Amino acid sequence: MVEADNRPDRLGLGRTAGMYAEERQLEILTRARADGRVEVAGLADALDVTQETVRRDLTVLERQGLLRRVHGGAIPVERLGYEPRLATRREQQREEKTRIARAALDQLPAEGAVLLDSGSTPEALARLLPTDRELTVVTNSLPIATLLADRPQLSVWSLGGLVRGRTYATVDDWARRQLEELSVEVAFLGTNAVTAGHGLSTPLPTEAAVKAAMVAAGKRRVLLADHSKFGRTSFCRFADLADFDVVVTGTELGEAEAAEVEASGPTVVRA
Repeated sequence: MVEADNRPDRLGLGRTAGMYAEERQLEILTRARADGRVEVAGLADALDVTQETVRRDLTVLERQGLLRRVHGGAIPVERLGYEPRLATRREQQREEKTRIARAALDQLPAEGAVLLDSGSTPEALARLLPTDRELTVVTNSLPIATLLADRPQLSVWSLGGLVRGRTYATVDDWARRQLEELSVEVAFLGTNAVTAGHGLSTPLPTEAAVKAAMVAAGKRRVLLADHSKFGRTSFCRFADLADFDVVVTGTELGEAEAAEVEASGPTVVRA
């Protein structure tokens, strides 16, 4: 744990008043997400701590995969052009993703086949799948397939294809061709970015092709996306919001943004 500075911060808490470093780091992260970036000097003044304390806080947040250090400050990972690794994404919005997964359980069929996309939010859903029904689960996520393989009530099918080291997802033509032969009751998808105008998008053409095939394979389509994915675009578009029946997100997504999504077609569930 990073030691708190001796002087009081803007929250009115100093070390002698029992200030926790995590509280200050949360304030830094909130500012970074609101403003798009933070600077060491400005944070030191605003929080009334030393610049060295701020640098240590930024290092902690970077190690947690929440910020990326740049010269003189830091940028939230959501604003960067690179795709975080799966281990990092599991830690981002963890509590919100758990709420999304719980709410998404209402979209499960009583029986039949479901499709789970790769990614940290579909993986959160996989961890909560009930044990009181028999389902066929199709996934292109190696972690999800491994997680569910020993559950006797589930039949787990793993799509073949090129394995991405960053996400442990199978992509490319092998996976896409298998999906073209399938029809599932519900397809649960994730996304890197989504806007009402541009739709859903992801960084790689190979992954976009697989996601588009997943959309086509679902009789019903449910998007699982935390609030940080909205209002952003990525390189390759793979679907429209109108292609989805339901969007499950967190209450962190504002009512106005949710209404804009619903205007495009799907029902929005804010968990």
